[in-house]
Amino acid sequence: MVPVRLKEVAKIYHMDAVDVPALSDITLDIAPDRFTVLSGPSGSGKTTLLNLIGCLDRPDSGQILVAGLEVQTMKDDDLSDFRARHIGFIFQNFNLLPVLSAYENIEYPLILANVPAAERKKRVLALLDDVGLSNRRDNLPGQLSGGQRQRVAIARALAIQPELVLADEPTANLDSQTGAEVIALMRRMQRERQVSFVFSSHDPQIQAEADEVVFIRDGKIVGSAQKEVQT
Repeated sequence: MVPVRLKEVAKIYHMDAVDVPALSDITLDIAPDRFTVLSGPSGSGKTTLLNLIGCLDRPDSGQILVAGLEVQTMKDDDLSDFRARHIGFIFQNFNLLPVLSAYENIEYPLILANVPAAERKKRVLALLDDVGLSNRRDNLPGQLSGGQRQRVAIARALAIQPELVLADEPTANLDSQTGAEVIALMRRMQRERQVSFVFSSHDPQIQAEADEVVFIRDGKIVGSAQKEVQT
């Protein structure tokens, strides 16, 4: 199943008496189990598109299907529940809860999803090991480096075992070496867990690793580039 399908999607922001088109006539399929990058200059609409895919916002027109469900028709409560169970998020500023340890930050979405305690512990410990932070499990975010915090965020995004992980400029606050390490980690986790990653990014390191780059300008898709799939 194609994890994300958009058909003729448009989004307009209403600023006082002025309508500001953010996206226009977006038709796009996101391939399963791949690294897809939405690329474009600031203000191009790539973050808006990521927010629509992630069910954080609704389109003004068009159709969005995520995991086969037409999400723009869902009620708010159903949409929140769907998002919490099927979509992982990684943010530029990490968005970790500062009063919770690395372990507790990863566990938090599992608590919200009512995952039993024994299963929560199993998943969190495995993820801490996968991202190389088993020895930092009790550290608060303020006691971790930027790269370590992003590793916690990656583990948190994967904790619910989502079909889709969305990452908004995940390397923007990291130096180039740390960013490369984080990209390699996300790529390894994507392959091992067979989950689709979609990025909003103009980082050339992420684009070089991508299976597909979708180019956006002035709210429209203006082209794409794909790597040949290895069989």
